[in-house]
Amino acid sequence: MSTTTQGGDKECAAYAPKRLRGTMVALMFSGYSVGGMVAAGLGIGLIPGFGWQPMFFIAAVPLLMLPLILWKLPESLGFLIRQGRQDEARRIFARISATPLDAGDRLVFSETKGASASVAELFRHGRTLRTLMLWLSFFCCLLLVYLLSSWLPKVLQEAGYAERASLLSLFSLNFGGMAGAILGGRMGDRFGLPRVVVGFFAAAALSIAMIGMNPAPALLFALVFVAGATTIGTQILLYASVAQLYNLSVRSTGLGWASGVGRIGAIVGPTLGGVLLARELPLEQNFLIFAVPAALSALAMLVFALANGRARDAMRLAAV
Repeated sequence: MSTTTQGGDKECAAYAPKRLRGTMVALMFSGYSVGGMVAAGLGIGLIPGFGWQPMFFIAAVPLLMLPLILWKLPESLGFLIRQGRQDEARRIFARISATPLDAGDRLVFSETKGASASVAELFRHGRTLRTLMLWLSFFCCLLLVYLLSSWLPKVLQEAGYAERASLLSLFSLNFGGMAGAILGGRMGDRFGLPRVVVGFFAAAALSIAMIGMNPAPALLFALVFVAGATTIGTQILLYASVAQLYNLSVRSTGLGWASGVGRIGAIVGPTLGGVLLARELPLEQNFLIFAVPAALSALAMLVFALANGRARDAMRLAAV
C-alpha cells in the first residue's frame, strides 16, 4: 500500500523555514554585494599601477565556478516532484524533513489553488495593485543600484575627491548593501517585509540627498554605507517580497516580470547618470535627483503594504 505525502505551495517552494525565509533569501543575494566589495578592493589595488584593463580578465574568473554550481545547486522540491524525479526528491526530502519515508511512500505535490503561469495571473486574486507597486519599486530600485554603482565614483571625483576615496566609496556602497540585506531580512522576518522595505527606501532617499551636501569624508562614507544598505540591500528584500506574494505555480512568472521591469530601470540608471554628468550640475543637485527614485519607491511600497494588509484582513473575514 502506498502512502501519499503532500506539500503546500510555500513549503515546497523553498528549503528555508518560513519564519527565516526573508533572512535566507537576503543572505543568498548578498553575494552580489560581496562581489562588489571584492571588485572595489581589487580596483583600489590594481588600477593605479596596472590600469583598468586587468579588471576585465579578473572578472571572467568566477565563470570557472559554473560547473560546480550546476552540479551542487539543488532543484526545488516541488519542481522535482512535478517532473516525476522521485528518487532525487526523496533524497532531498529525507535531508530536510523530520518525518521518515517508508519504502512504498510516494511524494506528491499539490497546491490549494491551481493557476496558469501566464502574466495575467499576476493580476488576479486581488493582486493587481500590489503587482504594479512591486514593478514600480523594482524599476526605481534597480535604477538606483546601477546609477550609484556606475557613477558614484566618477561624480565624487568630479566634485574633487581623490580616485582612491571614490573607489572606497564603491566599497562602502557594496558593504552597506550586504549589511542592509542581512539586517533587512532579519527585520522582515520579525516585522514584515513591506514595512521594512518602506523604511529602507525612505532612509535611502534621505542618505542619497545628504551625500550631495559635500560632507566630511567620514560622514560621506557613512552616508554611502546607508545608501548601499537601503538600495542594494532593499533590492534583495524586494525579491523576497515577490516570493511571498505569489504561490509557486506563478512565482517564477512573478519574479521574471518584476526582474524584467527592474532591468529597464537598470538601463535607465547609468544613462541618467551620464546625462546628468554631461550637464555639469552642482553635486547637491545631482544627488537630489538621485534621491527621487528612492522616494517614489518608498511611496509605492507604502501602497503595497496597505494593500497587503487589506488582503490579509479580507482573508481572515472570509475564513470566519
